[in-house]
Amino acid sequence: VTFKYNGSTIVPGDQGVDYETFKRKCTDDVRLFGFVRFTTGDAMSKRVKFALITWIGEGVSGLQRAKTGTDKTLVKEVVQNFAKEFVISDHKELDEDYIKNELKKAGGANYDAQTE
Repeated sequence: VTFKYNGSTIVPGDQGVDYETFKRKCTDDVRLFGFVRFTTGDAMSKRVKFALITWIGEGVSGLQRAKTGTDKTLVKEVVQNFAKEFVISDHKELDEDYIKNELKKAGGANYDAQTE
């Protein structure tokens, strides 16, 4: 699910099941918040983890960038349970594998297909 700006007000945006659709909404001229569900784990155990992603496009003004930080506290009143929070302005950091890897690290012990 996304939360976007309508003027200076934060409103619910879109919801969906495809991470690529979310990434396409992260353009250089917008700032938005995404509450994204990822499945992590290994062959033995799958876990669902949530991430709160704050996207601030490269074309967003300095004043709006600064205001996004304080606005995020309002979003956190609605979205309270997530494994990790990200503030991203670079499209490369939106890579799904990068986000999943960071969520896996935040999850603590990692028993991915260990062999002796």
